[in-house]
Amino acid sequence: MARTRVREPSRLLAGNTCRIRLSEIFGRATRSILGFFLMMGLCNGVHYLFRPFSQPRISSDTIVGLVVGNFIRKQLDLSTLKTLRYIVDFGMICYMFSLGLEMDPYILFKAPTRDAKVAYAGMISTLVLACSITPFISFSKTKEISFILSLSTVLSSTASPVLTRLITRLKIGKSDIGRLVIAAGMHSDFISTLIICIGYLFCKCQEVRLSTTRGFQLGFVLLIQMIVAAKVSPVFMNWVNNENPEGKPMKGPHLVLAVAFMAFLCSCPTILGYNPILSAFLAGTFLPREGRVSRWAIGKINYLLSTVFYPIFFFWMGAESRWSDFEPGQIMTWVRLILLFVIATVGKVVGTVIAGAILGFHWPESVALGLLLTMKGHFHIYLAIAAKTAGKTTTSTSIGMVIVIFFTIVHAPKVVAHIIKRARKRTPTHRMALQLLDPSSELKILLCIHGLQNTSAAISIMEISRGMAKPGVVVYLTDMIELTDEIAATLVQVEGEDTLTVTHAGVRQMRDQITAVVQSYVDENGDGITLGRMLALSAFNSMAQDICILAEELMGALIILPFHKSQRADGSLSEGNSGFRYVNRKVLRNAPCSVGILVDRGLGTVEKISRSYASLNVAVIFISGKDDREALAYAARVARHPGVKLSVIRFLVDAAAENAARRAGTYRISVAEQEEEMRLDDECFATFYERHVAGGHVAYVEKHLASSAETYSTLKLLEGQYALIIVGRGGKVNTVLTFGMNDWQQCPELGPIGDVLSGSEFSVRTSVLVIQQHNLKGELDGLDDDFSIMEMSRNR
Repeated sequence: MARTRVREPSRLLAGNTCRIRLSEIFGRATRSILGFFLMMGLCNGVHYLFRPFSQPRISSDTIVGLVVGNFIRKQLDLSTLKTLRYIVDFGMICYMFSLGLEMDPYILFKAPTRDAKVAYAGMISTLVLACSITPFISFSKTKEISFILSLSTVLSSTASPVLTRLITRLKIGKSDIGRLVIAAGMHSDFISTLIICIGYLFCKCQEVRLSTTRGFQLGFVLLIQMIVAAKVSPVFMNWVNNENPEGKPMKGPHLVLAVAFMAFLCSCPTILGYNPILSAFLAGTFLPREGRVSRWAIGKINYLLSTVFYPIFFFWMGAESRWSDFEPGQIMTWVRLILLFVIATVGKVVGTVIAGAILGFHWPESVALGLLLTMKGHFHIYLAIAAKTAGKTTTSTSIGMVIVIFFTIVHAPKVVAHIIKRARKRTPTHRMALQLLDPSSELKILLCIHGLQNTSAAISIMEISRGMAKPGVVVYLTDMIELTDEIAATLVQVEGEDTLTVTHAGVRQMRDQITAVVQSYVDENGDGITLGRMLALSAFNSMAQDICILAEELMGALIILPFHKSQRADGSLSEGNSGFRYVNRKVLRNAPCSVGILVDRGLGTVEKISRSYASLNVAVIFISGKDDREALAYAARVARHPGVKLSVIRFLVDAAAENAARRAGTYRISVAEQEEEMRLDDECFATFYERHVAGGHVAYVEKHLASSAETYSTLKLLEGQYALIIVGRGGKVNTVLTFGMNDWQQCPELGPIGDVLSGSEFSVRTSVLVIQQHNLKGELDGLDDDFSIMEMSRNR
């Protein structure tokens, strides 16, 4: 009994100790999870604030890491910092393995290309400059030759993942300078990291006093690793790829085998003491880049890095960078910081300028190349902190290195903006929008028709579009014909030419009839009209592309497409052809110029348009937005025709209704953007008013409305008054006058106003022309993505 009484308190004590220990573990886990989500939220929030400045994510992450890491560091014990280091090391292994998979090691055995020469020149000049200066400045605690060479190599390198993402996001990746800087960055990153991998082998042997035999063993294992990765792994990878074809889920056992094989290759040299991060890079470099397994590994690793690893990485960086040890009062702290930045920047710029002079580049573009190639990234930040934890540098020097890395990144968006600015000045651009054309210049229209039934309306559009005889209009009348099997069988290859001739009797007869009618009109009344005949013979899924290519080749400013519905004898519209509707929608999305859709309700049946007096009543409705401004620009040309009586109807928002809409949150954009849009509307309309309305040539009516219901009622009052109404499609229009109208429109391609005017409840005698301004999506404000700027002098 006595023994039992003695054991009872010990059991209770053990139970309490266990509970306390579990509470500590769970508490620490909870704090770590909350800290991770806090870091992720702050990184995303600061990155959102930096987005207007086009800064890459690493810039905001660096700031957040330095601030949060230093703030929370006092609450971290030694074991937590060790755990963070283990996580960061594992993440960097994955990072370098993914980076290696994207490299091509066989470029070493090829003749240097243009981008390779630029990369090598920048690296060599930076290496020479760094090796000349760094020995005289105390960057390390001991002036070892190995540290000087390592630092010089790091300064000469480029963070290709960061650079590639930035160039792609800023939309110059397809240009000649964009492609060149991405390729040069890949070369620089690969060569510099390869030098570090080789240099680490010699440094390892020297530091730990390895015997010559052990050193040769380590080198031999690295060589075996590369040979197996280059020669044996393709056989295994191809087998896995063949067993898991595209479109089907990858089999679990094969996936496990592939991951185990890659992990085995990465870990072999580490048995003899080689760095696992560099080993992962070498393994990834020589593994096959093509195939489903490699793409899967790159995708999964990059997703893991961006979502989980980077917040932890930058927190660790901040925790290891104690601002209290930065020593800002010491002059040598700033000397080291400035010299590192100068070496990295000046060395690259000098090298790229020399290479550019040899290759025939303009010197401003050569300087821009050098500034972009100075960019450093995550691996360089890791090396800066690792040098401090290894005792090679002081905390002050490591923080200075991180700051220098930050400043090699933040200037890149400004450099890209300068490149785009110069390209816009020097590269011929053609922003195909009517609003941007000189009113006295010739207008080029790609006027599309479905068949003979559209010919009369096409002639009327040709007539009013020319305005006065000078400057006139160039019309490319284009037949839209679906390529069926029957027609395809009649296509004949023209001997000696890369063209096909249509021999189908029905198609040829229809085209001959259309040509005869239109040409007869042009011969009799075509003063100022230049006619061209085109053909878009394609399946519906590719017809839009053919039309866009035609417009781009012909430098057209406006494509006019017939509505997919045609008018019946009773005045109503038919169900139409869904294939042509698909074509119209696709052209609206991808056209290289402005687009109009014509809803013909008797425009071709009107009497001949006189040239001596106004015989055709036309109205243009102006509310707001770029499409309405484009419609007004087209109406300005129509107004110059002596046979057209044009009326401009401007819908203005009642002030009380606008204030109520803002309070209710009706507007989907900011007040500043709304005010900018209103300013552009007012400037455009003021110019039109001064040129056409003030002189009495055009009638002007204002309608002050408060809601979309009043807009609808006002449109109904226009019924039967005009033969043609010109409206903007209203893309992204943000006004209370059309709010909610998109919810019940039947044909979104016509926009809210065009849909009402072409509806069954509206007049059967009023045609509608809906115009959309050239959509600059995917372009750099009128500059093509694939612009060329590097060798303009040679082209001249």
